[in-house]
Amino acid sequence: MKKIDGGLYLVLDPSKEKTMLLNQLSAALNGGVKVLQIWNNWRRGMLQDDKVLLINEIIKLAKHFSVPVLINEEWELLKHTELNGVHFDSVPTSLDQIKRDVGRDISIGITCGNNIELVKWADDHKVDYISFCSIYPSKSAGSCVIVSPVTIQKANELTNIPIFISGGITPENLLQLEGLGVDGVAVISGILESKTPKKSSLAYIQSLNKI
Repeated sequence: MKKIDGGLYLVLDPSKEKTMLLNQLSAALNGGVKVLQIWNNWRRGMLQDDKVLLINEIIKLAKHFSVPVLINEEWELLKHTELNGVHFDSVPTSLDQIKRDVGRDISIGITCGNNIELVKWADDHKVDYISFCSIYPSKSAGSCVIVSPVTIQKANELTNIPIFISGGITPENLLQLEGLGVDGVAVISGILESKTPKKSSLAYIQSLNKI
């Protein structure tokens, strides 16, 4: 399984119309996206079988680019698909039990917010990456608190786990975060709402390479 160590991380909104979503995804992958997460924002009343079908189509596309696909929160779906891992918004009840239930190697990430204790938890449990949300105000980030740059600096002192940032990030304001030791950036609307997802992906990667 490909290691998650940084780069452009695209969060997919599965409530979007499927053909449009897959077309945007294909363009973004061609633009250099390195990690995918399927947000658990399903269409109302969507059955598990339909979720599995959509996940499988996303995985099929991602495989051509050797890009890992994670699910947001709903780790049980790893037992019914070839998903590569799970991203948690908060500490799961029993990570060891989840790993045993899945029964294979998986990638695990967690959102830390401004909570440095969560960074310590992630380091102790050897998760694959951490994500800080939200760096800037964002409608996609929902209830995420605004993260202080000091928190990210402290995280870098505490752990060598790859650090991603998300929330309201554009290729332009990403350049203002130079020197924070960020490994990757997670994006939703900056790519999925773009008329040119490939071009937007390339712009994020260009900025990320400069910081």
